[in-house]
Amino acid sequence: MKTLIIVLLFFGFSTLCYSQEKTESVVAPESMKLEELPEVVIKSAGKDFSVYMPDKNPDQYVRKLQQKFIAYNIGNEYEGFARYLVVMEGEKGSLSATYNENGKLIGVVENYKNVKLPSDVIYSIYKKFPGWEFVNDKFLYTQQDGDVIKKQYHIKIKKDNEERKLIVSPDGEILTGSKVANR
Repeated sequence: MKTLIIVLLFFGFSTLCYSQEKTESVVAPESMKLEELPEVVIKSAGKDFSVYMPDKNPDQYVRKLQQKFIAYNIGNEYEGFARYLVVMEGEKGSLSATYNENGKLIGVVENYKNVKLPSDVIYSIYKKFPGWEFVNDKFLYTQQDGDVIKKQYHIKIKKDNEERKLIVSPDGEILTGSKVANR
């Protein structure tokens, strides 16, 4: 009887071990398709609609704060004010939204520090500045009436004793770059 139990346990564990075998599938980057997400209508304010376009930022924290903002219900809190400001803050950044007297979203300003950078931005900087390392970064994202006004990364890089400040668009285009004076 003991032998039978041991044999059954052996076969049971061997099939469990076999089912845990890791297999890797290789997907070519060309075969992956990126889709633009549409803007989000937060609420209807009479004839007007509050439109907010969340960013496709790779940082989970940024997306989490944007989702929290989309889920936020202003209710009737804006009544009696010419402008109403909603501020959401966290450890990595903040999101400020302005509403008019009708409850329509007028503008959104987002400011984040030390976020995960898009691969296009990283590749562009390493290509133009090989051997440099990232010191810190900021992500600025501004919208007005559903239109994106500003979307850029402010990045500080360092090599030896030299530092540079770069402003980079999300597609990797370096907009400006300047040396930082050594102290």
